[in-house]
Amino acid sequence: MLMLVYRKLLIAVGLGFCSLVLAGGASAQNYPDRVINVIMPFAGGSASDVVSRIVFAKMSSILGQPVIVNNKPGAGGNIGTALAANSAPDGYTLLGAASGPMAANLALYDKLGYDPQKDLTLISPFASFTIVVTASEKLGVKSIKELIALAKKEPGALNYGSVGIGSSQHLAGEYFAQVAGVKLTHVPYRNIAQFGTDIMAGTVQLGFAWYPNVAGPITSNGAIALAVAGDSRLPILPNTPTTAEAGLPQYKVDGWFGLGAPAGVPQPILEKLNAALSDALKDPAVRAAYEKIGAVPVSLTLDQAKAFHANEIAKYREIISKAGIAKIE
Repeated sequence: MLMLVYRKLLIAVGLGFCSLVLAGGASAQNYPDRVINVIMPFAGGSASDVVSRIVFAKMSSILGQPVIVNNKPGAGGNIGTALAANSAPDGYTLLGAASGPMAANLALYDKLGYDPQKDLTLISPFASFTIVVTASEKLGVKSIKELIALAKKEPGALNYGSVGIGSSQHLAGEYFAQVAGVKLTHVPYRNIAQFGTDIMAGTVQLGFAWYPNVAGPITSNGAIALAVAGDSRLPILPNTPTTAEAGLPQYKVDGWFGLGAPAGVPQPILEKLNAALSDALKDPAVRAAYEKIGAVPVSLTLDQAKAFHANEIAKYREIISKAGIAKIE
């Protein structure tokens, strides 16, 4: 009798497990069947916001469902990233994944409210931005050499803005100070639009920024692009020299932005999202729009993205350690 009950229990458990597997498979097969929300951990109008809307518009047409951006800025991207990390792993709440909250902030904050590797999955980075060294027109410098000379004359007097503590643009400024042998003061912004206003007014003098974050001040002649920190000039800034051309060849920096998901999203859904992202980046219209904002398309497989993520965490840990940046409580 006892054996009969045991067998029935095993059969019931087995049938239940099969039902779950079949339900999961069916869910992945039909995915997506409703709106996909992407939590953007930065303010609207930021470079990450701009480039995301370009690629997500194309992904919407590929997936057959709207991909909607929800801006949740704050704490260097930690607030929105934590919100995504604690969302249901069903593929309908995703994350705008940035190098700050996904990698650098692990070495910058005592408590994040999430573990970037355990609680999140990087589906793939989809854009790389070369850092543009930018100065307010009111500062009066016209070259990298002039900037370095002024910064050495007045240690700590010059400041630079970024999208937040731990962002790639914050660390790009720290790295510039290390390479150039100068001291600069960091000013983090919650709203990057205010940074644009302030650099034109001269309230903040410098930016080590992705092009979309300084496009307005540059095109309105409120700021000047002194150099781009990459191997080649940007098509959108053809007259702006590289840092090598400007006399600081060792300063090369870029930042990345990508698509992430809460840990536990079924593999077939991750694969579908990865494929849709890759296909979107092949579209000529997307690539043309990227060029206009100084972005470079990046596409990795899921395995490559996992390795890339681990390497980025290690890279930023080293940069932050060398900079001697104290952890934020």
